[in-house]
Amino acid sequence: MTRYAMNGPTMGTRWSALFHMPSDFDVHRTRKAMADAVTEVDKQMSTWRPESDLNRLNAAKPGGWVSLPDRLLTVLGAGLEIGQASGGAFDIGMGDAITAWGFGPADASEDRIKTARLARRSPAHDVLELDKAAGRACKHSEMCFDLNGIAKGYGVDQLTEAARQHGIEAGLFSIDGELRALGTQPDGRGWTVAVEMPNLETRAAHSMLVLEDAAVATSGDYRHWIDVGGRRLSHTMDPRLGMPLRHPPASVTVIACDCMSADAWATAMMVLGEVRGLALAETLGLPVLFLKHGQSKGIGCDLFAR
Repeated sequence: MTRYAMNGPTMGTRWSALFHMPSDFDVHRTRKAMADAVTEVDKQMSTWRPESDLNRLNAAKPGGWVSLPDRLLTVLGAGLEIGQASGGAFDIGMGDAITAWGFGPADASEDRIKTARLARRSPAHDVLELDKAAGRACKHSEMCFDLNGIAKGYGVDQLTEAARQHGIEAGLFSIDGELRALGTQPDGRGWTVAVEMPNLETRAAHSMLVLEDAAVATSGDYRHWIDVGGRRLSHTMDPRLGMPLRHPPASVTVIACDCMSADAWATAMMVLGEVRGLALAETLGLPVLFLKHGQSKGIGCDLFAR
């Protein structure tokens, strides 16, 4: 067996794949399939691409049905379900606030920030209606959707599925801080993944996970942030206030069966915070690790559970 390591650009960062296959394995065909899979996710769900299917939905007038591809409908549906299950902590309808504060394709705008702060908000699951059988969606009031808290995780799932379709039954696949493990390494060991120490100055591991047929995602306040009046503000939005979280955990790591769910729940747990987040995680049986600056707290989990 030969060790293969592939990577390429996507979604403003890079995708990667690590696996073992025979030496006569068709590398070029597989690399193209994986690159095409993540590119398709980006084309459909990016807010940075004016022509994306998500931006077509954002531009549509309330009350009108918009035809959408199956993959986007899948991610929108998962976003609505996790939004409801989290009590609105995860909300895909925060695109206006994300853009206003400068975390989208436009620079921060004081006027847009004020508008986002004063907006009367309904959760996305009360506004967006999906008709998956007909391949369409309808928003019943004005809302701008953003899938940055879930699309990368889904991209990892699509990356993993592309690998499977080319005969790869074991490997480690990732986009940025979202990863999914298939099977085990050739020696029978699981795949080792580092949980990063939430530190602005240095990059170091806080702890290590060993994954087998599981996905992991981390959301934090220490990589993507803006400085406002000498105060660091996280890129994660508070759906209640239309502004960045004021006192978020340093980071939250979540393990799930698929990376789309792990990605979304990591964002939801950032919004919920340690107390409410741990209580909900216990109820759902969701493995989660909260890190504060200088300390950590988590719940026990079976890293090898499907």
